[in-house]
Amino acid sequence: MFERVRELLLRVLRVPAEPTPPRGARDVRVFRASKRYYRYKLLRWALSQAGTVLGLIAGVVALRSAPGLPSFLLSLETVAIAGFLLQLPFTYAALRLDFEMRWYIVTDRSLRIREGLGTIREQTMTFANIQNISVRQGPLQRLLGIADVEVRSAGGGAKSSGNGENRRDTHVGLFRGVDNAQAIRAAVLDRIRRYRDAGLGDPD
Repeated sequence: MFERVRELLLRVLRVPAEPTPPRGARDVRVFRASKRYYRYKLLRWALSQAGTVLGLIAGVVALRSAPGLPSFLLSLETVAIAGFLLQLPFTYAALRLDFEMRWYIVTDRSLRIREGLGTIREQTMTFANIQNISVRQGPLQRLLGIADVEVRSAGGGAKSSGNGENRRDTHVGLFRGVDNAQAIRAAVLDRIRRYRDAGLGDPD
């Protein structure tokens, strides 16, 4: 069942094949999000579904206890329950695919991050422009043993859309939900050092 839904979503969303390293790249390493990150997302999904079930139960009880309601209102509970059951395999498959289609590629000259399903975001950052690499870890992430590696390039900063909302900063790349954050940070720093030692980047 999951495989059929998975194939349908991949076809409908037109998710491209695995990302390829930049042309001419060497010494390619691929990092993936931790399975614990997937479990964290799965737990959030399960809690959301449980909340919906409680809402459906409360709605059914309220409808059944209210006297003199039109019959079409009573039939809405059947439609709502059917809709809830139908969305389960698709939302679960989307959650699983979001994890499977998340890629972090590091080469000798740059890094490439791809994430997303409906809106696919593929970001390439060259080592010549990277200014800072840090590890971010909230309380729940510490509990799960995962963290985010934040890579910031020149020109970074919060982007305002003009209506008080912040847009995604294109100068920041995130390795989300990894369980080897320090190793990734060390690997990127080492490649930046070798890149600049070769005279290919700004030593400052």
